[in-house]
Amino acid sequence: MDYYGLMVHSLRRIRPAALACVAAACIFPALAQTGERASEPASAPVQEEETAALNAELFYELLLSEITTSEGDPATGYNLMLDAARRSGDPQLYRRATEIALQSRSGGYALAAARAWKEALPQSRDANRYLLRILVALNRIGDSAEPLRQELASSSARDKVSTIRALPLLYARAGDKALAARVVRLALEEELNNPATGPMAWTTVGRMYLAADDKARALEAAGNALAQNPGDDGAAMLSLQLLENAVPEAEALLSRYLAGKPLPEVRMAYARVLLESQRLADAQAQVDAVTREQPDNAQAWLIRASLQLQAGELDQAEAALQRCTQLLEQDPATEQRQRALTQIYLMQSQIAEKRGDLAQAQAWLARIDDAEQLLAVQSRHASLLVRQGRLDEARALIRAIPEKGPDDVRLKLQAEVQLLREAGHYQQAYELQGKVVALAPQDNELVYDQAMLADKAGRTAEMERLLRTIIARQPDHHHALNALGFSLADRGVRLQEAKALIVKALEYAPDDPFITDSLGWVEFRLGNRKEALDILERAFKTRPDAEIAAHIGEVLWSLGQRDRALAVWREGLRINKDNDVLKGTLKRLRVRP
Repeated sequence: MDYYGLMVHSLRRIRPAALACVAAACIFPALAQTGERASEPASAPVQEEETAALNAELFYELLLSEITTSEGDPATGYNLMLDAARRSGDPQLYRRATEIALQSRSGGYALAAARAWKEALPQSRDANRYLLRILVALNRIGDSAEPLRQELASSSARDKVSTIRALPLLYARAGDKALAARVVRLALEEELNNPATGPMAWTTVGRMYLAADDKARALEAAGNALAQNPGDDGAAMLSLQLLENAVPEAEALLSRYLAGKPLPEVRMAYARVLLESQRLADAQAQVDAVTREQPDNAQAWLIRASLQLQAGELDQAEAALQRCTQLLEQDPATEQRQRALTQIYLMQSQIAEKRGDLAQAQAWLARIDDAEQLLAVQSRHASLLVRQGRLDEARALIRAIPEKGPDDVRLKLQAEVQLLREAGHYQQAYELQGKVVALAPQDNELVYDQAMLADKAGRTAEMERLLRTIIARQPDHHHALNALGFSLADRGVRLQEAKALIVKALEYAPDDPFITDSLGWVEFRLGNRKEALDILERAFKTRPDAEIAAHIGEVLWSLGQRDRALAVWREGLRINKDNDVLKGTLKRLRVRP
């Protein structure tokens, strides 16, 4: 049977309905191309016959390719399509052959089709793009260098920045990220010093290095980008990423950017990083700048209110919440708006509680109608009941909350533990936290909370055992290192070990004001009072806190600077008049500020 007979025989086995479903978009462009060739002046009737034969042959080959692919035989469909592409030279058929291979998850066949396409049409940008993406997907990163250079060379000046920006995403799944970074760095060599593309090129290189965990080169790349353009938003975001990845040197780069006209979104992102580092004053400065530059930014006002509430600035926090509410009331009703209003009402309730107006605090909670925040709202209700001496009612309120899943059991127990803590029932809180830990014994954060309750309950040996368990499992757990070091220092025992633990904690969290406070306190216990004072004042500047104020005041008191000590203690009481450490310090020293 000849070629045409074989095709006719194959087609007769296919239902007519299946023939009608064949995608004409794939078949007719090839026929149109051969038709264009046939419309040119023919030198002899033989050419017309050859063209007609090619048209018929292509038609049947393409038809059979599509049918066999749709009938579950992509390998045959791929081979037929690639053969038709080679004989016709049609780029659409090369594309279709490549896509058939990709759809059937045949990476090797897809690569062969893309290479054949590139060889047949060396100037085709589509062919080069397919080849590049397939090579990266197959983790043949080294082989992707040449197609990448060609892609950049063929990009227009307008599109080149977008092409460069997309490279980290293209190589995101590369197995060898260090090699991917080198490939991209070399491919962008000509762009790095180009004023139009340099900042984006350096930023892309930096992101590639950061993905490869090469923080030093990533920092260098960010610096080069900002040196070329101090206002480059992409380089600023890369600097933020480096800060989040424990590269403190990146903050100087970010400061250079912030000195210009930064995007409010960058300021907000920086504020969140500062918040995570407990640098509340610095975070406040960034959020204040956003509210000045964008007075209609509701999210900025909400964060500003939260920071002011933590700093004990109740009037300012209330004003910020009112401004945020006014802005949100102008927005359409959405889930995001509802969540923001819920946060506002919760904070308003806290403000009222801090002012001693428990009825108003309850009234704010009553305004919340958000089923997703039921536990948070009921926890606040329960906390207010505890303030009124109604602990049993508060615990019953938490226990009555419906449980939608296994996580709710743990969250409800944790809420009840918090109530016991607030009521000063530390032994009961410690025992209940043991049940929480039993639900997830490997969760170091839960064990840490248990250790802190053991300390409150006077079970010092148990606290130390739990903290050392955490440190053994997670040596960089700076909270556990700090807590153990501070406990030793506060008790005046094993002070050199205490200092070593705190110094180690600072290595992992160098900007944490509470760990800095611990270092100041251990220096005081070691007798280094002036050095202790410098350290403690630095911590208080970063985070005005009642406990840090208690420590500063005690150091000043020991130095005979009584007036300064009283002033600091008064400031601490203004921040939080209920702080146990501050109250205990004043009682122990018999001081009435």
